[in-house]
Amino acid sequence: PKAMVDLATDLGGVKLTSCVYNASGPRTGASAAMAKIASSAAGGVLAKSATVSPQKGNDLPRVWHEDDGAASMNSEGLPNSGIDYYTDAKTISDTLGENPLGKPYMVSISGKTLADNLEMLKKISSAIEGGAKISAVELNLACPNIPGKPTIGYDFEQMEDVMSQVSSLPCFSGPKPQFMFGLKMPPYFDRPHFEMAAAILNKYKSIVSYSASINTIGNALAIDIHAEMPAIRAKGGFAGLSGKAVKYTALANVKQMRELLDPSIAVVGVGGVSTGEDAFELILCGAQAVQVGTCHWNEGPKCFDRICGELKDVMRRKGYDSPDDFRGKLKEWSKEGQAVSRKARAGRKKGAVASAAPSGGKGNEPIV
Repeated sequence: PKAMVDLATDLGGVKLTSCVYNASGPRTGASAAMAKIASSAAGGVLAKSATVSPQKGNDLPRVWHEDDGAASMNSEGLPNSGIDYYTDAKTISDTLGENPLGKPYMVSISGKTLADNLEMLKKISSAIEGGAKISAVELNLACPNIPGKPTIGYDFEQMEDVMSQVSSLPCFSGPKPQFMFGLKMPPYFDRPHFEMAAAILNKYKSIVSYSASINTIGNALAIDIHAEMPAIRAKGGFAGLSGKAVKYTALANVKQMRELLDPSIAVVGVGGVSTGEDAFELILCGAQAVQVGTCHWNEGPKCFDRICGELKDVMRRKGYDSPDDFRGKLKEWSKEGQAVSRKARAGRKKGAVASAAPSGGKGNEPIV
């Protein structure tokens, strides 16, 4: 009999029923949308990045998708219902429902200032003391906080200051943090930047459980050729790039961060995941878990069932029972490997020719 393939994983002491779950952003603004993630195969639910007060975000259109699905862009301006909504007991119970598998509910914060982030962390701490079932908090370091200054994750002095002040909060002053704490990182492109970012995270390893790489690649621009104008209205059309186009940057960021971070800090892979094979590749590069954003946006929460099913198929084919069996075990390039790859690709081609048949597509669902 075939061994059972189990995708469950432990992220900083929090049990995820599957190593694949949602990225903060698409379809996470309200409990009705988050409830659909909770009832899918996703391993947990991560809420939309919150600010202190509710925000409408930038003017529409603020999102663009390439027709062939190769890339997406957004300049949303953090539309959300405010931190009090995402820490409210009713929001959480409406999201998780009966929750027979005990999936975790996680909050994301992206304050406009450091003071805002500190205030939200205190609010989360109070909510947990009041019985709110919040398993983890993800702080977004991949967005600008100070006018005229870069994104926190690109300004290492500012990043050190943020981490220093966050770590001195009461919720992190006990023998162990009050909640599991992760950081959403921007993409890096230069080895010294990876080294500087990892050094700061390592310094605060007593409070940092994971680093999620990557957020969108900033400063992308899509042009509407018919109208000779940007496809996105806000900020002159400049937007964050996501979707399949960023997968290769995400793979490299996960691999580099895994090499540089203390073993006690997990890496969460995010960026361009739309298939089980994509998820497999990120785990092979060292990801403890994988988040899905753009694909969830385009396909809806059914994407988690499909991606988890595909990941299990890849694992069965390769004889792996758990993500632990192959996590971080990317091999060096070799001629032997090249031969294995050639043989596998030839076999696939034969199979594809035999089973070639037209497939139907479907339109986008509305985004909440």
